[in-house]
Amino acid sequence: MHSKIGSLRVTTRSFSHTAVKLSSVEVPFEKMTHEQQEMLTMERPVDKVDICIVGGGPAGLAAAIKFKQLDNERGNGDLRVVVLEKAPDMGSHIVSGVILEPKALRELFPESEYYDENGEGIPLPEELVTKVESEQLKYLMGNMAFPVPEPPQMVNKNKNYIASLSQVVRYLAEQAEELGVEVFPGISVSEVIYGEDGKSVLGVATKDMGISKTGEPKDTFERGMEFHARQTFFAEGCHGSLSKEVINKFKLREGRNNQTYGLGIKEVWEVKPENFHKGFVAHTMGYPLSNYVYGGGFMYHFGEGLVTVGLVVGLDYKNPYVSPYQEFQKMKHHPYYKKILDGGTCISYAARALNEGGLQSVPKLHFPGGCLIGASAGFMNVPKIKGTHTAMKSGMLAAEKAFEEIIKLPSLSELEESETEQLVEKPINLVSYETAFRESWIYQELNEVRNIRPSFGNPILGGYGGMVYSGLESFILKGRVPWTFNHHASDATLTKPADQCKPIDYPKPDGKISFDILTSVSRTGTYHDDDEKCHLRVPEQDLEKHAKEAYPKWKGIESRFCPAGVYEYVEDEASPLGVKFQINSQNCIHCKTCDIKVPTQDINWEVPEGGDGPKYTCLLYTSDAAD
Repeated sequence: MHSKIGSLRVTTRSFSHTAVKLSSVEVPFEKMTHEQQEMLTMERPVDKVDICIVGGGPAGLAAAIKFKQLDNERGNGDLRVVVLEKAPDMGSHIVSGVILEPKALRELFPESEYYDENGEGIPLPEELVTKVESEQLKYLMGNMAFPVPEPPQMVNKNKNYIASLSQVVRYLAEQAEELGVEVFPGISVSEVIYGEDGKSVLGVATKDMGISKTGEPKDTFERGMEFHARQTFFAEGCHGSLSKEVINKFKLREGRNNQTYGLGIKEVWEVKPENFHKGFVAHTMGYPLSNYVYGGGFMYHFGEGLVTVGLVVGLDYKNPYVSPYQEFQKMKHHPYYKKILDGGTCISYAARALNEGGLQSVPKLHFPGGCLIGASAGFMNVPKIKGTHTAMKSGMLAAEKAFEEIIKLPSLSELEESETEQLVEKPINLVSYETAFRESWIYQELNEVRNIRPSFGNPILGGYGGMVYSGLESFILKGRVPWTFNHHASDATLTKPADQCKPIDYPKPDGKISFDILTSVSRTGTYHDDDEKCHLRVPEQDLEKHAKEAYPKWKGIESRFCPAGVYEYVEDEASPLGVKFQINSQNCIHCKTCDIKVPTQDINWEVPEGGDGPKYTCLLYTSDAAD
């Protein structure tokens, strides 16, 4: 359903309660008919390309653009670059409301019609960005908001820009296509194709379409296809399913810290004119989070009357009764936020996991046949609360180094004429990409702040100790110390049993400033086919077994960490537990929190069919826009 609010187009969808049943309805492959088995195992068509990029976010598109720029400048423009994106439209899986540091964009587009007469600015259409004109950093306590000195890394005034990242990605996709990049939205990539010896990546395969909830092919069944590439860039974003696979297979975390994560939850509001201050940015610490929960709030005023408000909660919290979603709803009632939102209209909602590990948690970036770029590797600068510029730069570095190798090889057409099947004689292992990263400003930037996030993990000092040390690092030390703090074990393993923690009684939503989770999810535009195989996998899809392992110890943590109401424990007198576990997979907004935080580590997030999931948009109307 589409509706207009002011100058905005808003997509909403009713919240679904269709759920996976307690016992699996899936038919084992060996019990399917011979015809069904043949359909599911038939040979897939193969397309051969020079670069295959899995994920059409800022990193993936920056890599594609840079590679084609080099091809058009130094080659003959015939090298094939394919971007495969699971979202139905480019940008619709990208959470809106971001502060952009223009450094990487300026390097990608050194000449732009959008620069001012002095060559300054950001190479994006002016209607997509709002320059930061004022900012505040506050510590919230009770109903008070105390000013806090702003670390130099966080300063945005007169140099950075507020934008809807979904719009920016859509614009970047258009630029990529103009250069000759083949951009395919609505394509889920579900499988990595390995060489015969299993020691290199040949490419990827797209997900079969038209699989019913029983796992059987429907009348609409379409077999996926394979993309074989000289280099495959994994740009899936934070905790991508295939990135996770190659990290484990090629042991890319050996000698590196575990990744630690946060959950970012955002809303976009249209506020009253008297409450809108274009170009204003605010960040807050303290309330509503306790001293032992890492995180903070933010508020950005951009466009015409739009305000993005949000909260990031570190997923290394210990109390299983913590609900990041409820903490966010609670935060909005603090006078500092409420005075802006009062009388306004919430028009969209989104949530996404974020990498918070920093430099210590960046894995090895390359392996035979491919590499990790952007949030698939984890280049977010946590103190800056920014990762788009570093993600884009990583994609550009990988593209430069891949081009240096691929330009030396016979073209795809020459291989076809000679009937040569192999794209490369030996898999390309881009060691040079890792070297380039370590020599880049990404590394310098992350190295300077490497100790700030882990300093909050001290079990005795908690957040207060982290703030004191962070102030010292930000203003004086600036990373010039001989020590590097390590991160803890995985976020999941830190979760305490429920009987060691105090339950949290969150206030009920008022329907004006705070909302129930069903209402929020309806604002995401999320869609999954009701008759589709569940993409949230537990072993043998045995929900009863999961409940037996998880519920007695953590008392329904899944229903609290999920910001979309996907997981529920409902009363069931027939169950020995008194409850049954169900998965409302149709409501999944692809945040990946379940895969990260569930203490049993038996929920595996996989890609659903292409085009499924949220549809995050914050698009200004133009004269030729359709309803």
